[in-house]
Parts: sequence; structure tokens; C-alpha cells
Amino acid sequence: MSAGRPQVVCLRPEEDFLKIGVTPPQSLSISYLSPEAAHLSDALRDARALIIPAVGPKLSAELFDGSAVELVQVTGAGVDRLDRPAMERLGIPVANVAGGSNSALADYCIATSLTLLRRLSWASSEIRNGNYASFRAEMIAASLPGLDGLTVGVVGLGTIGRSVAEAFKTRGSNIVYFDPQVAPESVPEALDARQLELDALLAESDVVTLHVPLIPATENLIDATALARMKPGAVLINAARGGIVDEAALASAIERGALAGAAVDVYSAEPPDAMNPLLALAGPAADRLLLTPHIAGVTRQSWAGLFESAWGNVVRVVADGEVPLNRVY
Repeated sequence: MSAGRPQVVCLRPEEDFLKIGVTPPQSLSISYLSPEAAHLSDALRDARALIIPAVGPKLSAELFDGSAVELVQVTGAGVDRLDRPAMERLGIPVANVAGGSNSALADYCIATSLTLLRRLSWASSEIRNGNYASFRAEMIAASLPGLDGLTVGVVGLGTIGRSVAEAFKTRGSNIVYFDPQVAPESVPEALDARQLELDALLAESDVVTLHVPLIPATENLIDATALARMKPGAVLINAARGGIVDEAALASAIERGALAGAAVDVYSAEPPDAMNPLLALAGPAADRLLLTPHIAGVTRQSWAGLFESAWGNVVRVVADGEVPLNRVY
């Protein structure tokens, strides 16, 4: 690190920023390291800020003992890689970039819900297997729906959930939501959204989309009992965090045809191991399941906005001496 400039450790490769046209600030002396770097703890003793991706292995609290870090900046929304009690005990602020992936996440939810409801991926598989005519007839006979007039249940109406709800609303869907932290009067009138308890939302919704953090209250929130309350023709989308959905229960529901399908972008362990029950599905069950590698919020445009905001906040704190924006704790 160069003397005279604020020292920063970044756990993303520089190439991540440069390839989408974001140049890290020249006013900072930046070391690009991996979370497994043997000298990471030593580097943090002199660094005034640490930049991390939202997705990755947990960071040990011991890394920060005796460090000079004044800010941990996440380049996304999730902060669950960090030990919150330890960071609060050490007095190290943690900030994220809230809402930077809203548009990309909303696109993902619209795209996957339509793919599942209209059996588009399944049709591709059947055509490759030589079943063009029979599957086309099956699709027509099923009177497969689009989004207009369907009920979309949004679990978690925070920044991301609200953006997703707005996207479905523009496609003509009716919005219901479950979020005990959101007062009905704070929801925009244009959404015309009804607040429901979770059980009622699951029973009414044609699409259920999850947008809550992984905390003790949401772990296995969607379990076998919850899945049994959903409509047989409904689809489930999890682009929030692994652990919110019981993967074994979801695999069983898909296998039995209890749901029209599910889109899963996040897993209890990432990458999912070979024993993950979702990976064991085959045939028509597999065709009702869309698996993506935690990329629902990742587009070139969303990353550019996230990275620019993250670097701007680091400069604000370590170069300009101001308090961080979007401080989570």
C-alpha cells in the first residue's frame, strides 16, 4: 500500500470493477486480497476500510481484532457474512448498498415466473426429446396463464420487495404482501396492495416471491406446512437467501406436482453440494424447477451502480471524514 493515501483492503478482484467501467478511486491505496489470504488479518491492522461482496464465506470476527478499520462496506445489500455482535462490540460500522439491484431482481422475478407458469423451459426440454406435437397440445389444453390478473404474494415489502411488487403491478397482477414491519399506510397507493398474514397469502397467491433477510425468524419460513398451503398451480421464487426455504420440503412438493414450479437462486450452502435434494430431481420434476447461481440481482448495469455507490461511501468515510451512508449497524 502506498503511503499518504488512505489504505483500503478489497475482497473483490480489481477486474470485477474495471470490466464494467468502474475505476476504483485513485485517492485510495487499495490492496486486492482473497478472503483466504494468509496475511489478510495483518493487512487489516493498517487498513481504514474493508470492501467485501455480499456473497461469500463468513468472515471471522478475529480478523478485526486490533484492526484500524473504520468501515466495512458491502458491495450489495446482504450483510450476513459478518458477525454482527462482534462488529458492534468492536465499534466498526457496516454499510451496504440498498436497492442497487432492485431493477435486476424485479426482472428476474418476472422472467422466472413467466418461464414457470407458461412451461417455457419445460417445452424446450420436451422439444429436444422429440415431443413437439404432444407437448404443444398439452400446453394448449392446460390454458397456461400469463401474469395479467394473477395474484402475486410478496413476502417482505422492503426496498427490494416493493420494487418487485411494482414490476408485477405493471404487468397487471394483483399484489398481496406479508411484512409485519411495514405499516399499510406506508405502502404506495398505486400498488393497491393488500396486507395478509402469511398463511392467507400462501393460500391466495398464484406467485409467491420471497424478499426477506435470513434471520432466526425467517429460517425455514417456507417449510412443508407452508408449501402445503400454496395453490397446486402456484410458483415459488426464492431470490432472497438460502435457508428461508426448506429445500427438502420444496423438492418433495415439486416431485409430487404440488406446485407448478419454483425458481431458486439461493441455497442453504453455496455452491449447493451434491446431496442437495433439489439437485436430485429428474424428468418432469426437474423441468418445473429453475436453478440459478445467486445471480438474480447481477447485471452489468446493477453492478456498476453498486460498485460506484460502494466506493463513493468509502471515500466519504476514510478520505472526507464523514459518517457512512446506508449504515446497517
